[in-house]
Amino acid sequence: MRTPTGREARVIAVVVTHRRVELLAKSLATVISQTRPIDHLIVVDNADEAAVAELVDSQPVESTYIGSQHNLGGAGGFALGMLHALALGADWVWCADDDGTPEGPEVLATLLDCAARHHLGEVSPVVCNIDDPDRLAFPLRRGVVWRRRRSELFEGDDDTGDDLLPGIASLFNGALFAANTLDEIGVPDLRLFMRGDEVEMHRRLVRSDVRFGTCLTTAYLHPDGSDEFRPILGGRMHTQYPDNATKRYFTYRNRGYLMSQPGMRRLLPQEYARFGWYFLVQQRDPRGFAEWMSLRRKGRRELFARPKS
Repeated sequence: MRTPTGREARVIAVVVTHRRVELLAKSLATVISQTRPIDHLIVVDNADEAAVAELVDSQPVESTYIGSQHNLGGAGGFALGMLHALALGADWVWCADDDGTPEGPEVLATLLDCAARHHLGEVSPVVCNIDDPDRLAFPLRRGVVWRRRRSELFEGDDDTGDDLLPGIASLFNGALFAANTLDEIGVPDLRLFMRGDEVEMHRRLVRSDVRFGTCLTTAYLHPDGSDEFRPILGGRMHTQYPDNATKRYFTYRNRGYLMSQPGMRRLLPQEYARFGWYFLVQQRDPRGFAEWMSLRRKGRRELFARPKS
């Protein structure tokens, strides 16, 4: 049975936050002011702060605050929020984080309309740079070409219409999931904590029979993350190098796990080629390559202990 998309549908927004109450306030202001109103708001607070509880309690919409005294990370926070939304009878779960925001009041209505017309079980907005909305917050590859601007996403030969990029989606940043889609693919894996949890959910979507994609006519604004993606081979390929040691730990370890999973293993030769070239040829950094190898080995062996602070 298809999930309803009209006014009768129950849409619950899930927002995960950690020590960013001022940014969260800005995000919630747009989430709750949609022309198609949300029916319930769930905020999962990974720092269990009184200021966040007060902010959620002050919202002019039915709300649930979940303060966690254990930092669940983005993965665990969205898993908890999604499960709570399902328990409250959600037909659709709309995801957001504390440092991003829908681009305007029509985002939810546009996503629901796109899902109805294309029979989608998940639909995402384009994720754009909050400081330059025509630029993508994260580079996106169509075929062998990397796109960095929103306008470039309309360039292609897909026959699904001008408003949908099928089979590709950035998850959690404004992503809208049907409840029965979450029944089929599950919720994020707590063990990943952060980095790669959205890729793992995307992997499950690809392997399912669920139709999904990106709605090109609406956007979610997010701080720029493209600096992590370093061009190699004259820009024909990219590799990822976060400048923060903690982010590198979770990124590389979790990629090691991801590349061992069904649907991802075919990318493993390319993974070795890209990172090998970046560290050994382009950067001349054998120590960095050894760190990458060690962390991806941990992920492949499913050693998910968090780094010592």
